[in-house]
Amino acid sequence: IDIFFIFFFFFFYAIRFICTELTSGYFLEHNEAKYTEQREKVYTCMRIPKELEKLMLFGFFLCMDAFLYAFTLLPLRVLLAALRLLTLPCCGFSGTRLLQPAQVCDVLKALILVLCYSMMHYLDYAMIYHLIRGQSVIKLYLIFNMLEVADRLFSSFGQDILDALYWTATEPKARKRDNIGVIPHFIMAVFYVLLHTILIMVQASTLNVAFNSHNKSLLTIMMSNNFVEIKGNVFKKIGKQNLFQMSNSDIKERFTSYILLLIVVLRNMEQFAWNLGHLWKLIPVVVMVVVSEVAVDIVKHAFVTKFNNISAEVYSEYRTDLAFELLSSRQKNAYTDYSDTVARRMGFIPLPSAILLIRVVMSSVKVQGALAYTCVLLLYLGLLTLKVLNSIMLLGKSCVLIKRANMEDKLYEQPSTETPSARTVLFPSAPIPIEVCSATGTAPTASIASTCQNRPTTPPPEPEQPIPSLSKEEEGEPGATSELKHRTPKKELLELDHYTDCGGRID
Repeated sequence: IDIFFIFFFFFFYAIRFICTELTSGYFLEHNEAKYTEQREKVYTCMRIPKELEKLMLFGFFLCMDAFLYAFTLLPLRVLLAALRLLTLPCCGFSGTRLLQPAQVCDVLKALILVLCYSMMHYLDYAMIYHLIRGQSVIKLYLIFNMLEVADRLFSSFGQDILDALYWTATEPKARKRDNIGVIPHFIMAVFYVLLHTILIMVQASTLNVAFNSHNKSLLTIMMSNNFVEIKGNVFKKIGKQNLFQMSNSDIKERFTSYILLLIVVLRNMEQFAWNLGHLWKLIPVVVMVVVSEVAVDIVKHAFVTKFNNISAEVYSEYRTDLAFELLSSRQKNAYTDYSDTVARRMGFIPLPSAILLIRVVMSSVKVQGALAYTCVLLLYLGLLTLKVLNSIMLLGKSCVLIKRANMEDKLYEQPSTETPSARTVLFPSAPIPIEVCSATGTAPTASIASTCQNRPTTPPPEPEQPIPSLSKEEEGEPGATSELKHRTPKKELLELDHYTDCGGRID
């Protein structure tokens, strides 16, 4: 009987428990904020591919504009500088400089390009290719990883070497000499560009070996190396500044990979006597490499924004910052060339890649006869046309982005001439003079007010200071915070430089 009652009570409570589990309910609206946040995170991950690729596409055209500059406008600017030197005896020398500072920088770039290209002739591309091909797969994988790290280190330090050369060559002579001279700086710049070009050549040779391997095992290992970036970046605390740096690095890495793929295709087509049938065999492999790059970037940025609660609209702010820098470098009083601005922001230095591409093209294509030189001229005109169209497109898109962010006043604001002691501030990444520290009685904008905190300026009288009008966010209007966030880029992003800090700029 005891056993019967125990069984009966067990069966009764089991049936009751099952009925409770089947009929129990819950209400999600009791925690509405949590589930709304989770849904927004999902929507953010869904919007990341579109917003990220917009930024990548804009950055790609910026890098291409700086890259084409070395082939198209740089020779013309050097020609104009040479004509100026030739016409000085006829026109008379009335200025303090033989050449303008921008022309001096162009001549130095051209000299570096010519010297490094001539020295690259002593390196045999085929010998480097077969030397790399004789190594084992694991050793090649390690070599490729070390080359990627070395490329980033070279890019971070190379632009500093070039900037030091340009400033030493154009520094006013009235100042006290505190440098080692132009010639030592020029030798260091040539040495750096040559080493960086050789490094990119070894990278291209390693990728070429991976393309031509029979089982494609090396190519698979190299592609899987991209997924290591996900492990190294996703599970870290990353802010908006760090995300901006990572985005610029991804833009540079993607553009550099396209250049390497172009070099590999040219070398393979040369070996197969420009047979179009072999080109169709290479296209699937090229597409596979490009798709893996895009997929890794999308997954990496999607999870980084998810784990750090960053909105997808931040990529629109990044595009606005890049557009602001592009338009700022086109101003009359800009302190740097726009190609150097791209190099500082993204770490992409066009000279080594341009030298290697010229070296590969000249070794792959034999230029002989009048017809061949005519084709070279037509190619140059085509590249020049592409450069002009790309620049027009970038300027138009940049104007749209700046207008959408309501930043025209920052871009076109001119320094005041009423106060002779007024100081101007040069943005490290947006180099245009903007009057923010003058005593004109106008309060500076919030995005640049903190820049001149430590600059020696005379503060304006407080009684004459007008009260600035409150923004929508300060007045407490609903929805003004999100609107202002999309209209004005963050001050930190405007002052952020990928490879140089604010104190390292040239005033």
